[in-house]
Amino acid sequence: MSGEQLQVGDIVVRKSYQEDLLFRVIEIDLEKKAVLLRGIEFRLCADAPIDDVIKLDAEEAERRLKKNEKRELESLRLIFQDRDVIHEKNIWKMINHTKDVGGSFDWPGKVLHLDGDAKYLEKCITFYKELKIPVDGYHLSESEFPEKIVPLLTKHRPDILVITGHDALQVKRGPTNDINSYRNSKYFIQAVEKARTFELGKDNLVIFAGACQSYFEAIIAAGANFASSPKRINIHTLDPVYVVEKVAYTPIMQSVNVFEMIKNTITGIDGIGGLETRGSFRIGLPKL
Repeated sequence: MSGEQLQVGDIVVRKSYQEDLLFRVIEIDLEKKAVLLRGIEFRLCADAPIDDVIKLDAEEAERRLKKNEKRELESLRLIFQDRDVIHEKNIWKMINHTKDVGGSFDWPGKVLHLDGDAKYLEKCITFYKELKIPVDGYHLSESEFPEKIVPLLTKHRPDILVITGHDALQVKRGPTNDINSYRNSKYFIQAVEKARTFELGKDNLVIFAGACQSYFEAIIAAGANFASSPKRINIHTLDPVYVVEKVAYTPIMQSVNVFEMIKNTITGIDGIGGLETRGSFRIGLPKL
């Protein structure tokens, strides 16, 4: 495809990757005959030769987007299904204590979400609201995370911290156990370390950190409860939200079922992993 036929905002696929992922064109460099692409489903930015991309017509783009939306809605359905089960158990335990005061109210964990991509942050905030999770969100470059993290934690005092954005394993730079082989993993690690100096307790501040192909083991070692990416694969835009939801709505006296949590993500165990962690959901009295 020639650069003249492409426009910023077009939805495309890449021939060299079997046309498997949808991208939106962000920039076009006619001199270098290259384009900058942002993944629509996955947290991925990529440079590509113009002749490697195929522009989807409106009908095909709509069909592919609807398929992706269906998958996201199925994840939401599973989340609400699991939440209903947990809620019924809690109400049954509390019924003798709440009937005289008119019932109880829900108090899920509060989230601070830092994202290296404004569009992905916007989509995540929409889903947090759909899931009734209180959230404060900030778009920052990944390199700003270590500097900004403590002031933002001090300001918002969240129960759950999400640090995500863009990353990549660049094999030409070195092996997978070398931090210099990763585009942004060092910033996730540094931010997690600073967050842990702010709050040491893994159950007092639950941390998810990482993006596509991030250095999973090092991020966990830095102090995160959950991270990406064990198999160095791309993670879905909404995977951090699905992880957070499980923490936010698991009762404070229970551990998060990590298997159930990962089941509700789109990427699965190859993209997301973590440690046994206590939930941050509380029941309040009386009903408001």
